[in-house]
Amino acid sequence: MKKKKMQMKTKFFIFFCYIVIFCFSYSFSAASKASSNDEVSALLSIKSGLVDPLNSLHDWKLDADHCNWTGIKCNTDGMVENLDLSHKNLSGIVSNDIQSLQNLTSLNLCCNAFSSLFPKSIVNLTTLNILDVSQNFFIGEFPLGFGKALKLASLNVSSNEFNGSIPLDIGNATSLEMLDLRGSFFEGSIPKSFGNLNKLKFLGLSGNNLTGKIPGELGKLSSLEYMIVGYNEFEGEIPSEFGNLTSLKYLDLAVSNLGGEIPNELGNLKVLDTLFLYNNNFEGRIPSQIGNITSLQFLDFSDNNLLGKIPDEISLLKNLKLLNFMGNRLSGFVPSGIGNLHQLEVLELWNNSLSGPLPSNLGENSPLQWLDVSSNSLSGEIPVTLCSKGNLTKLILFNNAFSGPIPSSLSTCSSLVRVRIHNNLLSGKVPVGLGKLEKLQRLELANNSLTGEIPDDIPSSVSLSFIDLSRNKLHSSLPSTILSISNLQVFIVSHNSLVGKIPDQFQDSP
Repeated sequence: MKKKKMQMKTKFFIFFCYIVIFCFSYSFSAASKASSNDEVSALLSIKSGLVDPLNSLHDWKLDADHCNWTGIKCNTDGMVENLDLSHKNLSGIVSNDIQSLQNLTSLNLCCNAFSSLFPKSIVNLTTLNILDVSQNFFIGEFPLGFGKALKLASLNVSSNEFNGSIPLDIGNATSLEMLDLRGSFFEGSIPKSFGNLNKLKFLGLSGNNLTGKIPGELGKLSSLEYMIVGYNEFEGEIPSEFGNLTSLKYLDLAVSNLGGEIPNELGNLKVLDTLFLYNNNFEGRIPSQIGNITSLQFLDFSDNNLLGKIPDEISLLKNLKLLNFMGNRLSGFVPSGIGNLHQLEVLELWNNSLSGPLPSNLGENSPLQWLDVSSNSLSGEIPVTLCSKGNLTKLILFNNAFSGPIPSSLSTCSSLVRVRIHNNLLSGKVPVGLGKLEKLQRLELANNSLTGEIPDDIPSSVSLSFIDLSRNKLHSSLPSTILSISNLQVFIVSHNSLVGKIPDQFQDSP
């Protein structure tokens, strides 16, 4: 009897468990279905506020599973976790019902035509990992609240029309690895709280109306690899704390109204490959410690008030492709070691007070494409090696004191587009062969001491549009076919010792 009772109790208990499990499953399923229906309603509400000229959201209809709608991905429970409406030419208003998508981890509205206020309700999506609303026309202030998004790793709101201050609480979103606020109208200072973002790898603040000093707290961002904060109206100097950013690969502080001296501490940034400080108010000397950044490929300090010599340590930058110190007050010689930079493509030193010769082997060991050292006090002969690798396109040496002959090697440099070496002390003949260079468009040799004849190949050019040979000592006659150059717009040979008659071609030209 006891045995039967025990069996009945056991069966009853099992039955009870089944009932509980069934009820729980039913309740969970019902709740899940209700949540799913809420999301469908939210999505249809979002669609109703959009202007969709391409009809990209044509399949957002009740007769289809919303997890298969355009731009939507669901998790295993059938809840929306990814909403991607990028590149669809959408405009209108983003409904506040978007906050109903409580499982959303990625929201991408990039590259549309939204010109409305940014929906503040998005800050309630605390599960977000990625938010991209870049390349739109969103207006108004960017909302407070994203500091609650503790899982947010990427926030890209660049290229919009946001105004007002940058929300301070963004500094609380400590999972951020990418923060891009470039290209709006943000004003005020960079929040010091950004120093808390110890996982941040990319910081973009350029192209806004930011003012005040750049906070030294940014020097705490030990994971930072890219800092692009130029094109603002800051005051003060580069914080010396930036020397602690030892993971930094790219630093752009160009056009920022910064001043003072360039800190020596930048020499600690051993993995930096790009350093742009152009168009500021930097003073003093170029730190020799820059030579420690042996990974540098692009170095631009142009349009500042730097003075003194170019440090010899620049010659240690063996990976350098671009070196631009133009528009400063630099003096002294060009370091000879620059001729040994095997990767150098662009060298711009114009509008300084440099003197002495160019490195004699410049271009011999590098794919030199662009050389501009005009408006200095440089002297000596033009290096014959400039086009050794066959890459030189622009040779700009005017307003100096270069002497000796024009290198005949230039007449075989088929890559040349511009040769501007007027206002020097050059002598000898115009090299034969320049007219055969099929890409050469501009030839300026004026105000030198060139002698001899105008080479016969000049009239045969298929590309020259501007020729200025004036103020020399040329004594030949004018080539009768000079105006047959099909692209020629300007031809100047005044103040020479030319002989003979003016060809009829000139008299007939309009």
